[in-house]
Amino acid sequence: MKKKSKVSFDNISFKKLRRLYLFALLTIAVTVLLSQLLIQYNLNSQLSDSRIINFSGKQRFLSQKLTKEILILNFVTDAKKSKAEIDKINEIIQRWKFNQYAVEKGNDSLGFPKEKSKALTDLFTAIKPNFEALLQASTTFLNNKKLGINEQQNQELVQIIIENSAIFLNKMDEIVGHYDKEALEKVRLQSRTEYAILFFTLLILVLEFIFIFRPTNEKIETLISKLLFSEKKALKLARNTEIISEAKENSVKELKSLNYAMENTLLYCRIAPDGTIIHIGDKFSKLIQYNPFHTEIKFGEVLSPIEKEQLFIDRIVLENHRRGWQGELNITTRAEQSIWLDLSLIPVTIKKDESELLIICFDITERKKALQEVERLNTININNKLNQQKIISSKIVENQENEQNRIAREIHDGIGQMLTGLKFSLESINLDDKEKAALKIEYLKKLSLDIIKGVRTATFNLMPPELSDHGLNSALSKLTLELSKLTGKNILFYNKTDFSARLDSLIEINIYRLTQEAINNAIKYADSTHIIVQLSHSATLLSIIVDDNGKGFDINAVEKKRNSESGMGMLFMKERIQYINGRVFFNSIPNEGTRITFNVPI
Repeated sequence: MKKKSKVSFDNISFKKLRRLYLFALLTIAVTVLLSQLLIQYNLNSQLSDSRIINFSGKQRFLSQKLTKEILILNFVTDAKKSKAEIDKINEIIQRWKFNQYAVEKGNDSLGFPKEKSKALTDLFTAIKPNFEALLQASTTFLNNKKLGINEQQNQELVQIIIENSAIFLNKMDEIVGHYDKEALEKVRLQSRTEYAILFFTLLILVLEFIFIFRPTNEKIETLISKLLFSEKKALKLARNTEIISEAKENSVKELKSLNYAMENTLLYCRIAPDGTIIHIGDKFSKLIQYNPFHTEIKFGEVLSPIEKEQLFIDRIVLENHRRGWQGELNITTRAEQSIWLDLSLIPVTIKKDESELLIICFDITERKKALQEVERLNTININNKLNQQKIISSKIVENQENEQNRIAREIHDGIGQMLTGLKFSLESINLDDKEKAALKIEYLKKLSLDIIKGVRTATFNLMPPELSDHGLNSALSKLTLELSKLTGKNILFYNKTDFSARLDSLIEINIYRLTQEAINNAIKYADSTHIIVQLSHSATLLSIIVDDNGKGFDINAVEKKRNSESGMGMLFMKERIQYINGRVFFNSIPNEGTRITFNVPI
């Protein structure tokens, strides 16, 4: 009962605090709303003050301008100038009159209020006779001037205008000063109002802190203390519950093992240590097409109808029923399908002298098929690689034979014949006939130069001296120059990044040969007229690009024909660039041209 009354008291206190809290929030909201309404009202009343003061100032200016223009018109004798001056004064009068009525009586379009203070009303009443006298005198003066009559009256009107203009200016100064004074009073009132609102808001906040927030904080601290005490009681209760659950743990071991098997595996069963089926899951039954209602049947007989496989499975169970076993089995189902199982044999102790075996399986047939397919494809790939290597080796031997034959022909047909001619020419020199001997010697000099040139050409094709002496830049420059002279095609070389470093001799000769082969292919097969070789590099990569404007080719079609001459050429390039850890890229458009890019790490 005591506890009940305490809870009821707490509820009443919290309700009271909540009402106070809502009242405080409502008070702040009303205060803010009223302050904003008051501030907006004061601001709206001040919006037109500056414009009214500005218009009042303009009235002073317009009255002075009107007086000045009338005095000017009074002395103008030219009819044309007089007419223009009259139009100008009429425009000034219209503006002056509109501004005066707007300031005095208010104007909605300009935002001028119609209501004024008594002091301003008195000032506008006082200035009205002077305004009307000025307006009447100016209008009459203009009419007389327009008609060209009453010059005597005009002089009197000018005097009236001058007198009233001075009075109008003084009274308008009073009006402007009073407007300024009222605007200043409004600003001061606005400032006082805002300070009052600020003070009132701060007062509300202080009262709220004293009477709401602090009591609420104390209540929350009390509630947290109660919650902590309840938590301790709950922990004690949880420990007691844990002790009770431990006492029941032995009785639910079988349920836990079965629950684990059902939740974490797809195929499972329970068997006795002698291999007899105790229970088999539905999924396992469907996979091996077993009727779960059959009893007293061995696990091996369930898995396979083949006797040899049954004996193998029963032996595994018999030998490993104490320590367990894990491995892969290939069995034949009753539908004569071969399946692979990843089988785990787990001993489980039910009671002190009673145990059984939990068997968990995974169907890995598809994975095995995939592995077999991978092995088959790897075997095919290895065979293809070996065949390609055989083809490449035969082509290399063939190219070496062709190169040796070409060098032999060059030496036999070129250098050999020239040496034979040199021998016969030397034997035919008659020193007695000095004139003919001199001609023979000149001929022999020319022939010797041709022999030297032939030897250099042959050695250049074998190993260009520029490559070993100066590096890639000089060698590629020399190669493009010589081939351009030899073929008559425009073959240009650009070193875009001023590469001049030396590389390993094996890398340099392979890059040189690859570039040479790309240029020769463009000359031989592409029917190109222009070939451009570009050399560039970065901190980690050397790049050589060979472009031609030849007939191009279909890259996919050529790659499919690996045994064709063009297909083997691309394959040789890939094999050679891979030898130095590089990569080659082929880009070609039929009837437009081809680009071959070699990238080599440096």
